[in-house]
Amino acid sequence: MRKLLTLMLLFAFTGVAAEHPDAELREKLREAASAADSFEDRFDAEVWLADMSARLARQLKDHDERIELLMLVHKEANRAGLPPELVLAVIDVESNFDRYAISVAGAIGLMQIMPFWLDEIGRPNDNLLHVHTNLRYGCTILKHYLDKESGDLRRALGRYNGSLGKRKYPNKVIDRLTRKWFKA
Repeated sequence: MRKLLTLMLLFAFTGVAAEHPDAELREKLREAASAADSFEDRFDAEVWLADMSARLARQLKDHDERIELLMLVHKEANRAGLPPELVLAVIDVESNFDRYAISVAGAIGLMQIMPFWLDEIGRPNDNLLHVHTNLRYGCTILKHYLDKESGDLRRALGRYNGSLGKRKYPNKVIDRLTRKWFKA
């Protein structure tokens, strides 16, 4: 029963008709879900990865790159104690999923991390263009600000963006979160 439900969800999220399943995609999702050590349950992993992959497909065309990124986001978000969908919303707004993005202020990568942090923590050789490093820093910083603001997401996002007290950036992330990443 669980296997049938998984397949039905995969078909629904990928837009593939039930009589013509994409065997390669199904197998890639299965492999990714099996390797996703931040998931407690393989079924949950398959469903989440299929769902988020469909939502991200327009921005990241390459399926393998998309699944790899989603697995890293899930892992780093869980490590930091953040909802992975929140991290996806921040990345969506900050860099539009461009791992090589550099802002006019000098922020780098998916989560737009300011390079001064490398010196601040004594790790000047860390590469913020490296996806795993960027996610590790970004999730850690966001969680710190969320804790500092006692769970107030708007204030934490303002701190993250350097715009504390202004509503534009937090509203944009929360809007993206609710319209794209948390929608049913």
